[in-house]
Amino acid sequence: MALAPPGSVLRHGDPRTARSGPSSQPGRVPGAGASKVLESCGESSHPAPVRPRLLPEPGTGERGEMDMRIRHGRATALLGIAVLLTGAPAACSGGARSHATGPGTATPGSTAGGALADRAPCPQATGFSCGTLTVPLDHGGSRPGQRLKLRVAVADNADAPKGDLLFLAGGPGQPGLPLVSRIAQRLAPVLGQYRLVMFDQRGTGAGALQCPALQDQMGSSDLAVPTAQAVTDCAAGLGPDRRFYSTADTVADIDQLREALGAAGLTVDGVSYGSFVAERYALAHPSRVSALVLDSVVPQQGYDPLDLAALPAAARVLTAACHATGCTTDPAADLAEVVRRDHDGPAVLDLLTSYEFADPDYKGIPDALHQAAAGHPEQLRQFVTSSHQGDAVPADLLSQGLHASTLCADGRFPWGSSDTPVADRAAAVERTRQQLTAAQTGPFDAATATGLGTLLSCLTWPQEQVPPVPPAQQSLPRVPVLLLGGDRDLSTPVEGLQQEAALAPLGKVVVVPGAAHSVQSHATSDLGRRAVAEFLSAPDRYGTTKG
Repeated sequence: MALAPPGSVLRHGDPRTARSGPSSQPGRVPGAGASKVLESCGESSHPAPVRPRLLPEPGTGERGEMDMRIRHGRATALLGIAVLLTGAPAACSGGARSHATGPGTATPGSTAGGALADRAPCPQATGFSCGTLTVPLDHGGSRPGQRLKLRVAVADNADAPKGDLLFLAGGPGQPGLPLVSRIAQRLAPVLGQYRLVMFDQRGTGAGALQCPALQDQMGSSDLAVPTAQAVTDCAAGLGPDRRFYSTADTVADIDQLREALGAAGLTVDGVSYGSFVAERYALAHPSRVSALVLDSVVPQQGYDPLDLAALPAAARVLTAACHATGCTTDPAADLAEVVRRDHDGPAVLDLLTSYEFADPDYKGIPDALHQAAAGHPEQLRQFVTSSHQGDAVPADLLSQGLHASTLCADGRFPWGSSDTPVADRAAAVERTRQQLTAAQTGPFDAATATGLGTLLSCLTWPQEQVPPVPPAQQSLPRVPVLLLGGDRDLSTPVEGLQQEAALAPLGKVVVVPGAAHSVQSHATSDLGRRAVAEFLSAPDRYGTTKG
């Protein structure tokens, strides 16, 4: 059942009628076992340096799109579900791979900001030009002369009547350029009216922050629990410049990109973590935003490392999926019993948030939970194991180093922020665990909330200065805002969408029944894409009243 957030809800038909479901082989996540890197667009070597790569030099090769879980704190499928379910090939952007010249190295004569440099046709994205945007490593000026080059793709229709449409990928850690061709296909109905722009956010793609051990342990998950050694090795390898990879830094990059494009304002479309970046940009630069599309919404205050939205939402989502498929068990009660007895809540939540991208109906999961609750956990364990088969992900497609750097800079944890001494953090986590109630965490438990990789990855992250906390619960600018969500989304549950919708004076909400994370890329249904096309074709009709 689709929930009704504040304001008028456009309720579309159930996409399950159009979905050809994946295999529901017992004990196996549909699509698991195939590499998360769905297509390679040329050879690429992965560089050894683990420090931030400043001002990369041209190299060769480019990897293609991957199936990965992405949200602000949960890496899940922005586009991969479409490929998993339909077998459609991944689209890749062209352009050379880059290599580090070392932290603080500047290209002679280069300056931050200004027009895009080195513009040339994108080799594998017809109708787009690729170039670079040079930005300061620290927009605050503490690292004079140290700069980053960010790769940018811009559609060639410079005279588009509605101006520039900036599409923001998720993560944090996912690059934009490998997705250009596919996003252009998804947004094709409106690209005669807009000039599409995508870019590799700092620390991603060819400039990915490299943390080999953390990358290996986390794969495409952010709920997996890494070793403390992998976390501290990552932070040490990146060095003190890791603190310049916060969302606030990306917001400043976007405004320099706007200036380089010669645009007075931007229409911004953000998915998952990209929705959070879009919100933060709109709040920082309200006069420079024309309209917003927020898909799989992360509320503006950021991701909750305790995941107190997803934990109770699991009961709603599993019950709805069970009813849709005709199962006769009570998956919420069975899940609560499994967690109570086996104390493996983080692993089960990681399974569920992986599975939603292969099959939002969760075929096989209610039965596995029912068997496990009755003392026969074998099938559930097989599901958990298979959900991470083929989970290896190269950093240029999802940088776990950037993921950790951003979340640990942005996050507010039981201990406060990353400026809290490491020695004081574990006690704060334990106090929080003792204070959490069943109403907050059920059908999971307090140990699940305090045992997720999104929290534990920052538990041993070094003490460092972090950006100030933005004011809470700010109203978004009075511009048209479309908020999209799927009622089966556990990565960014619709409860977060409801929260942000209440802060959008000119917001329009669309909840798609039966859909999971990343509504726009749900290839088996056009419902979300149609809503986006209708909105972007005439955003001004949402510009007078909320509804």
